[in-house]
Amino acid sequence: MNPQIRKLMGALALMLLSLFVAASYIQYWRAPALVADARNARPIYESWKRDRGPIIVAGKEIALSKKVEGNVQYQREYPLGPEYASITGYAAVKLHVYSGLEAAASADLDGTSNSLWTQRIQDLLTGSQPRGGALILTIDPKMQKAAYDSLQGRTGAAVVIDRGTGEIKALVSTPTFNPNDIVQANAKKGRKDLSELQDDPRRPLTNRVISGDRYPPGSVFKIIVAATALERGIVNLDSVVEAPRELKLPGTNHTIKNYGGEACGNGHPKFSFAFAHSCNTPFAKLGMDLGWDALSAQAKKFGFETDISIPMMVTPSVFPQTDGKAQLAQASIGQLNVQITPLEAAMVSAAVANDGKLMKPFLIESTANRDLVVQKTTEPQMISQAVSPEVAKKLRSLMTDVVVEGTGKPASIKGIQVAGKTGTAETGRNGSHAWFTGFAPADNPKYAIAVVLEAGNGEYLTGGPDAGPIAARILKAGLQ
Repeated sequence: MNPQIRKLMGALALMLLSLFVAASYIQYWRAPALVADARNARPIYESWKRDRGPIIVAGKEIALSKKVEGNVQYQREYPLGPEYASITGYAAVKLHVYSGLEAAASADLDGTSNSLWTQRIQDLLTGSQPRGGALILTIDPKMQKAAYDSLQGRTGAAVVIDRGTGEIKALVSTPTFNPNDIVQANAKKGRKDLSELQDDPRRPLTNRVISGDRYPPGSVFKIIVAATALERGIVNLDSVVEAPRELKLPGTNHTIKNYGGEACGNGHPKFSFAFAHSCNTPFAKLGMDLGWDALSAQAKKFGFETDISIPMMVTPSVFPQTDGKAQLAQASIGQLNVQITPLEAAMVSAAVANDGKLMKPFLIESTANRDLVVQKTTEPQMISQAVSPEVAKKLRSLMTDVVVEGTGKPASIKGIQVAGKTGTAETGRNGSHAWFTGFAPADNPKYAIAVVLEAGNGEYLTGGPDAGPIAARILKAGLQ
C-alpha cells in the first residue's frame, strides 16, 4: 500500500476512534451531570411531553395526565385534589417541582424505573411516545373520605394502618391544598399559587402525618412505659401502684399532677385503672424507676429513631436522652422534648394489635404498566418484635379498658369493641393538642389508627372528647 494512503487511513482511523471515545464519554459518563445541569432545559421540555402514569385508589384515578388540546404537552389532573393531596402531592412539570408520591415514586410514574423495562421496549418498538406506569395504592376510599370530612376546619392529621400487613388505609393532613392550582396550564399563575401556599402560616403543604415539627405525644407515650414495665416484670395488670395527686420532681421545686389535679382512684389503684384513667403521677414515677436506657430501648423497638419511607420519607420520632430524674419523669408522660409523628403513634398501636410484631407501613400496593398489568408488588415486611405476644395481650387488655371505662369512651363504636389510648399534650404556648391512637375490633384487630388535633394559641384540647370521636368515625367507615 502506498505509504501516503496508509498514513491517511491511519489518521482517519484515529479520528474515528476519537469521535467514538468522545461520544461515549459524553453520552455515558457525562450524561447524568449534563442532564442535572441547571442550564440544560431539555429534561424539562421532555417532561412536558411525557404521559405520566395514573395513581389509582380502588380502581379510581386520583391523579392522571391529559393531553393538552392541540399540543404535544400533558397536563396533570387531580380529580379529588384536596382529599388526596397529602398522598399524591403534585407534579408541576412546567415549574419542575414535585412533592408527595409524585416525587417519591416519580421513576414509576414517568416510566423510567427498572420494573417498567418491558413497557419501554414496547414503546420503542411501536414508536409510541414514552408512557409512565401506574401506582395502585393501599388506601380504602371510605376511610380516607371519613378522615378528610372529619378533619375539615381543623388543624391535624389522621392515619390508619392494617395491623397485619402495614398497608396504609387512610392518610390525611389538614389544612390541605388543591394540587390542581399548582399544576395548572398557566405556569405563572401556578407559581404564584404555590408561593402563597409556601408562605401560608397554617402550613398546608406540610404533611403532618409523617413530617413537620412532629408533636409531643402526651399520654400516648404511656403505652411505651407500660410495655417497658410489663416486659421487665416490674408490674402486672393487677399490681397496685402509687398514684398521689402530686409527685414532687427530684432536685426541683416542681411537681407533676394528674390531669386537672384530680385524684387517681384511692391513691393506690391497680395498674390497669391508672392506665385506663391516664393518671400522670404513677407513670412519671414508673418512668424514673425504669430509667432512660430501658425506655429508649423499648421506644426503638416500636420504631422510634427508625428511617422509614412509605415511599415518602418519614421524620423519625425521638425520645431524647436525659440523665435528670425530673426530666425523665416529664418525658415518661410524653412531655418535655419527646416528639412523634401520627404515623409512629399508629405503628405503636398496630404492633400491640399484631401480637407485638411491628410491620413496615406502605402506600403502594403494586406498580403496573399502562395496561394495568402488575409489574411489582409490595410485600409486607416486619421491622421488629416490639414486645412479646404475652405482653401485647396485656397491652390490648389495658387499651380496651381505656375505651370501655376510661378516658377513651368517646371513641366507642356501637357493636364494635375499640381499644385505644388518649393523649393531651401541652404545647408550651398556652394550649394542648389532642391525641387518640388505638385499634379495632379489640378482640380481633384489623385496623390501627392515630388522630391528632393541633391546638391554636390558648386552645386546650383533650384526647378523649376531641380526637376520640374522629377516630371512631374513621374506624366505623372501614369496619361497617
